[in-house]
Amino acid sequence: MICIIPTPNLMAKTPFLPPLMFLLLFATFSATFSANITTDQSALLALKSHITHDPHNFLATNWSTSTSVCNWIGVTCGSRHHRVTALNLSSMDLTGTIPSQLGNLSFLAYLYIHNNSFHGSLPIELTNLHRLKYLNFGNNSFSGEIPSWFGSFAKLQGLFLYRNNFTGVIPSTLGNLSKLEMLSLYSNSLQGHLSSGMFDNLSKLQGLDLHENQISGRIPKSLFKCKELTFLSLFSNSLQGSIPSEIGNLTMLDILYLNQNNLKGHLESEIFDNMSKLQVLSLNGNQISGSIPSSLYKCKELRYLSLWNNSMEGSIPIEIGNLTMLQSLFLGYNNFKGTIPSVIKNIISLEMIDFSVNNFTGQIPSSLCNLSSLVALDLSNNRLDGTISECVVNFAEGCTLQSFGIENNQVEGSLPRSLGRFFQTGRSCGHYFPVIRSFNRSHSFRDQFSAFRVIGCDLRRRPDFNAMMASSFDPNITYVFVIGKLTGLVANAIDENLRVDNGPIMSAETIAGRICQVLQRKWNI
Repeated sequence: MICIIPTPNLMAKTPFLPPLMFLLLFATFSATFSANITTDQSALLALKSHITHDPHNFLATNWSTSTSVCNWIGVTCGSRHHRVTALNLSSMDLTGTIPSQLGNLSFLAYLYIHNNSFHGSLPIELTNLHRLKYLNFGNNSFSGEIPSWFGSFAKLQGLFLYRNNFTGVIPSTLGNLSKLEMLSLYSNSLQGHLSSGMFDNLSKLQGLDLHENQISGRIPKSLFKCKELTFLSLFSNSLQGSIPSEIGNLTMLDILYLNQNNLKGHLESEIFDNMSKLQVLSLNGNQISGSIPSSLYKCKELRYLSLWNNSMEGSIPIEIGNLTMLQSLFLGYNNFKGTIPSVIKNIISLEMIDFSVNNFTGQIPSSLCNLSSLVALDLSNNRLDGTISECVVNFAEGCTLQSFGIENNQVEGSLPRSLGRFFQTGRSCGHYFPVIRSFNRSHSFRDQFSAFRVIGCDLRRRPDFNAMMASSFDPNITYVFVIGKLTGLVANAIDENLRVDNGPIMSAETIAGRICQVLQRKWNI
């Protein structure tokens, strides 16, 4: 016999159970939420306790247990879980170290502490931040090697460790960061080779900035698999070998800095065939030989071209007239020969031309007078002859041209008194001038007095420089281009007259002494 036991109707007999269940669940959720937010609060208070200097009292007065952490300065909480998702303490002039408890912020996706004075090493507990997307520790004083465990941040899209004191090699584990879009490690003391397969899996990489380190060896060919790269800066390292033709695979690239390395060899003729988006190409200060590849003249978006101080040779073909958007052209200190092509008149946007220390012959083409935006022209130390065209004189008198180097040629004629201080038998001192168009950090050009450029000059001898600085500089300056020595008076002038919020993209052949300290303090990038 089968016995059927009826199931009691709990809903009928206990009508108040659902509210009780709701209250129980709510209490459980509240306890969990309280525990979680307490964990976040403890982690942040641990960070606060590791701050040894807070000159503006940002944390001392605001990070209080009497208010929710979600209302603390620099803290952002998510709307769903009410956990800390972002921490931004950038540019607060804080000094201190990073505690291990910071790794308990398990919902953290954005961590910004750049432009401070944090120091010491980084705790391995940061690997618990599995949701981290952007990490910016730039412009601090962290030291030691970059930890290999940085490669464990699977969701990381931006890693910024620039301007610190990191040493050793760049860990190959960074190649595990398959979602990485921006990697900025410039201005450290990193050395050694870049591992050959480091970039094999970084297909989303858009920006790579490793400049001002001591990286040696060849440019790894795996880098050229990063087809989404738009910005590549490797200047001021010790890179060797030739520039691989595979760099032409980077068809999205618009900014390329390889200057001031030990690169040598010829540039293959087709290397720039598919780089039509290129706007800035800086290869100066290497040992590159051979002629300018014909494919370069297909880069019709080019604004800035510097092949200065290499061992290049050959003549300048008429195809250079295709580069109609060019604003700065530096070919000085090479072995170029032949005449200066008259088609240069087509590049009406040109502001700066440096053809100095080459073997150019013939007359100064009168077509240069069509360049109404030209601010500086250096033809010194060539084999030019003939008479200085009257149009050049008129051009100079029109006050557009502010610097004209023509010494050590065989030319005849005179220049107006307005250029007197720029026209000397020796290397002219005084090639300094504000320029109207500048290249800013968003990789575009804009019309305003926002740049300053200095060429081949020791400005310690210029008593009028301080006054010029005060009157010519825009406080929102975004770009500084320097070739020469800047010390003493220049440093003082920059220190006194500039209030800079955004840093410059800076290319310097020789910057020494106090000027370095001033620029580093002014532009914390």
